Parts: sequence; structure tokens; C-alpha cells
Amino acid sequence: MIADLKPYPEYKDSGLPWLGRVPSHWEVRQARHVGRMLKGSGGSKADAVAHGVPCVRYGELYTTHNNFIKRAKSFVTEDCALTYTAILYGDVLFAASGEKMEEIGKSAVNLLREPAVCGGDVIILRPFDVSAAAFLGYATDSHGLAYQKATMGRGTTIKHVYPDELRNLTIPLPPPSEQAAIVRFLDWANGRLERAIRAKRKVIALLHEQKQAIIHKAVTQGLDPKVPKRDSGIPWLGEIPSHWEVRRLKHCTTLIEQGWSPQCDAQPAEGNEWGVLKVGCVNKDTFRPEQNKKLPEALRPDLGLEIRDGDILVSRANTRELLGLAALAEKPPAKRLLCDKLFRFRAKREVFDEKFLVFVLRSKPCRQQIESSTNGASTSMQNIGQGVLKNLWLASPNVAEQKQIVIQITAATRPITAGIDRY
Repeated sequence: MIADLKPYPEYKDSGLPWLGRVPSHWEVRQARHVGRMLKGSGGSKADAVAHGVPCVRYGELYTTHNNFIKRAKSFVTEDCALTYTAILYGDVLFAASGEKMEEIGKSAVNLLREPAVCGGDVIILRPFDVSAAAFLGYATDSHGLAYQKATMGRGTTIKHVYPDELRNLTIPLPPPSEQAAIVRFLDWANGRLERAIRAKRKVIALLHEQKQAIIHKAVTQGLDPKVPKRDSGIPWLGEIPSHWEVRRLKHCTTLIEQGWSPQCDAQPAEGNEWGVLKVGCVNKDTFRPEQNKKLPEALRPDLGLEIRDGDILVSRANTRELLGLAALAEKPPAKRLLCDKLFRFRAKREVFDEKFLVFVLRSKPCRQQIESSTNGASTSMQNIGQGVLKNLWLASPNVAEQKQIVIQITAATRPITAGIDRY
């Protein structure tokens, strides 16, 4: 099907540098001539219920709904829905704010046939003709229009876009029959891509499980399966090698610190600029310093919070599956600062090898202890206090054996990590 695609016989200049040439029989219209602009209004996430009237919130436009709103993630009661803005089939919803340039005006078309509402910070384009609904879902979030929306954003830390600006959004429109043909093609092509992505994600998940199994066995049982075992006395740990010791984390590290939360730019720091780490810097097994936000020049950095080689970072606030993840800062770039959603400490090297300690913190026994002590909404942001971290029970051999275990884990998981990167 893709091989059969041919160029159009004739093109014309759209008059817009970002769009370039378009097929000569297409129209190029501003959004104001495609439909009517409305501003959404409504309550907060506190109104959410398990079942009720479907509700689309602005954040879901760049986390959940890709081009189309086919299934609701959030709901509100019928009474509560009266205070929200009703949306109709074919309405294009734009996120009115975002932290990144690519999030400005992120959009999706409503394909729900049932009554639904949207919350605040949403701008609605209500088309005069809903027969083009699916096409608008693809078109309004395409690369060219995303670029155009990004130029409309205002603000520094949070970018905002407004109805008066989106009215000028210019959309290339083929005839209705051609719109339908384009939608059929994109549905087919995207379906193939989504199936390939799902298959690769399954393989990646299995590889991650295999990697975690290797790490778990090494940091809880050691390298010699024949070594005598004893009961650790801690339900989370179970049996451990008889020569291993059980300690709380607070006896194995320096003082546990928490960072700060200044108002930062959405973009990451570059070159010689100061950047405040984002919680995502610990999410992928290794420390990722590029996950940061630029500190405005008007703010003086707290030099005591600069990340140093050998610092261990643990996520303090995040979603449940990402809460309490740990990473070791190895030779970090200069001018990276600790944020308030991270804890920082250093291993006492007479007790713990720092790399071994990070493996232990990511192991199943520690995960179970952390998850049993979280607080916050079960489906959104959760937190752990310093006390939870300080009182984690850890089992370990002497430092020399820890280093040997780290070497074995690294060697055994290297091909798995390579496979994950490849997929």
C-alpha cells in the first residue's frame, strides 16, 4: 500500500514557510473558518469518580489521548458535570498550557458518541462540519501544525496558548472524500506500527524481568548457592547467607538530604548553565543528568545541593511504580542541582560499596518495604518520607564480596542491557 503512493500532479505554494507547498486542489484555512473556538472550564482532579460522565482533562491530551479521544480515562458525577464544559463528537480539544514547547496546544479530536465534558485549561475547536473529525485529529497535531502552535506559546516556566491565537491556526484541507481516504491510510499504517511497538515493549518487559531476577538473586543470596543460609528475622528479606549482616539504611549512609523546588525554565540547561534535576533522572537504571530544568539566571544556585560523583539519588515523590527508584551519580556534569522530589546520600564505604547499595535499593525486598509505606493518591503522585528510607532493612556481605557481586551482575546483565537498547 505504501509503495503505491504517488505524488500529486500539481502543487501550489501555501504561502506559509512552515507548510510549504500543498496539492493544488487543497484548501488552506484558518481554524476560525473551520469551526468555533470555545474555552473549557471545570473543577479539579478531586472531582474524579470511578464511573460517571466521561471527562477529558488538559494533562491527558499529552499523556493519554494521541490524536483521538476514543475512551475516557476520567469521570465525574452527573451533578458535577453541570459545572464543566460539555464537548460534542468531532470537537478538537487543545491543551492550553504545558511545560515544553511540544506540549503547547497538544490536541486530540473527541470521537466519544456519549455525552462528555472537559475540564479547565482546555480550548475547544467545534467544527462546522464533523464529517472531517478524524482527519482533524491527525491534522491538528501533525508536525507542521505543532510547530505553528509552539510559536504561539507565551510564558517562561509554563507555556500558555489562548483561543485568540489558535483561531489563526492554519490547516491544510483536502476535499472530504480525500480526507476519508487519508484517514483510512493512516489508520492502517499506524495500526501496523502500534502492533510492532507493542511486540517490542513485551520483549523489553521480559528482558527487564530477566535482568531484575539476576540482580535480585545476587543481592539477596550471593554468588555461591551452596553457602549455608539463616533466617534474617525480617519478613521482607527471608533467608540470607549465614555470614551476611542485616542493617538499617541509616547506619550505612551519610545524612539523607532533600533538594529544592525553584521556578525553573521548561527547557534543560545547556553548556555552562545551572540545571535543577527532574525526578526522572533516576528512572532508567542509570543516572540521567539531561533530565533537568534550567535554573533562571536571576536565581542564585545553592552550591551545597550540587550533585557530586558518588552521590546516590532516590526518588521521593513520583507515581507508584517509579517511587523509590535509585541511581548512582558517576562523574556527573557540573552545575546540576538536587530537586525537592529526590533524596541524596552517600554510602559509608567501610560498610557498603556504592554500586552494590544501589542494586540493593532497586531489589524486590526494598521495593516491597517502600511500597508498603507510601502515602498519597493511589493513582497519582505518591510520596515517601525520610523515615521510610532511613529504616529500610538491608542485608549484605563484607565490602570485598559486594564488589565481586557487582562485577558478576554487570557481566551477566550486559547482554540483556544491550538487547533492551537494541529494541
